[in-house]
Amino acid sequence: MKKIALFAAILLFAGASFAQRFAYIDSDYIMENIPEYKAAEQELERISVVWQNEIEQSFSEIDRMYREYQAEAPLLPEEMRRQREETIIERERVAKEMQMQRFGREGDLFKKRQELIKPIQDKVFEAIEEIATRGNYAVIFDKSGGITMIFTDVRYDLSDEVLQRLGYRR
Repeated sequence: MKKIALFAAILLFAGASFAQRFAYIDSDYIMENIPEYKAAEQELERISVVWQNEIEQSFSEIDRMYREYQAEAPLLPEEMRRQREETIIERERVAKEMQMQRFGREGDLFKKRQELIKPIQDKVFEAIEEIATRGNYAVIFDKSGGITMIFTDVRYDLSDEVLQRLGYRR
């Protein structure tokens, strides 16, 4: 239904003014051809692996503590059992907090992604905006995003021109 409404809006817009120009880009293709983007993605992956290993190590330690506790619990006095349980529970709480801090919705990985990727995205958007203004395009679609195109004519793909404007292609 959404696609039909979008298609109808495009047809109405196109029908209202035949002088308008339309084009599309492939933002995935553009980003894959920008070395800074690849480097940023590799840096994010490296950081993510380090943080994931830290978290897994914490949970492994908690698991080891719990197994030791289970083996020793029948021999421990009540007070010592409670202390060990509380220690394990506290360590698990801290590990879960660390996991949320690193990988949560507004976590460190999200912030790092914003820091590394957003400036590149801004440059790409500025290049697209400049090309659209210069080329008198009414609309430029991104075929790799949420809008699916059933048919695309390569004559209207501006991806290489965006890369050239950014200085990544001849």
